[in-house]
Amino acid sequence: MIQIAVFSDVHGNLPALDSVLKDIEARGIQHKFCLGDLVDFAPWGNEVTEKVKALNIPCLLGNHDERIAFDIPVVPLSKHSEEETEARFIAIDHSKKHITKENKRFLSELPFHLKLNYKVGKKHWNIQLVHSNLSSNDTYLYESEEDEIFIRMLEDAQSDVIVMGHTHLSFKKQFENNTWAINCGSVGRSKEENRLASYLVLTLDEEKITPEIVQLPYPIDETVRQIRESGIPDYYASFLKNENILIL
Repeated sequence: MIQIAVFSDVHGNLPALDSVLKDIEARGIQHKFCLGDLVDFAPWGNEVTEKVKALNIPCLLGNHDERIAFDIPVVPLSKHSEEETEARFIAIDHSKKHITKENKRFLSELPFHLKLNYKVGKKHWNIQLVHSNLSSNDTYLYESEEDEIFIRMLEDAQSDVIVMGHTHLSFKKQFENNTWAINCGSVGRSKEENRLASYLVLTLDEEKITPEIVQLPYPIDETVRQIRESGIPDYYASFLKNENILIL
């Protein structure tokens, strides 16, 4: 049996990341992977990046990492309210101003996606890791999508499992031949009602893959306080407290 942990979308939320890493360590899981979006919306973008780097956790290039690394202009999204649009511009600008040159370079060198192969007994399991999908790190795929979309992704990746993040909403979808499409949710900016830090544990044995979505509490009040004391809009603090904020 082999276990791997996959997390995504930390978004500068160090207390949430610390809770996830502590839980992974308590479970004795040695293999850890991050699907990207280390920065934006909470004030520890540098600290989160440095921790992932120091722990040698393989990490993908999320769309927010890419924007900060390459100074890509921010454009409004039609799904966002006027309030969120304004807050988003300010929060991303905050990251661009505060990210160090070393961390910016680290983000710029992250791989776009990663394919894993684990051998358990006589069985080889292929696991495809993406931020959003194989060709984009900024496409929103939800549990409600037609199964064919995920089946085609699995076929294109020639994999048994494809794991994604980006939407901040976790799900597990099983198809024929024990194949899976999984969203591991978000560590630092969950859009789920409980706002808990979310990550995925994959257990591999010779016969099957067993996925578990783990959701954990963390010192959210500390994150909220630090957001409100930084130059990041209070909008993101209110969101973490689930104070009647709708984010799509």
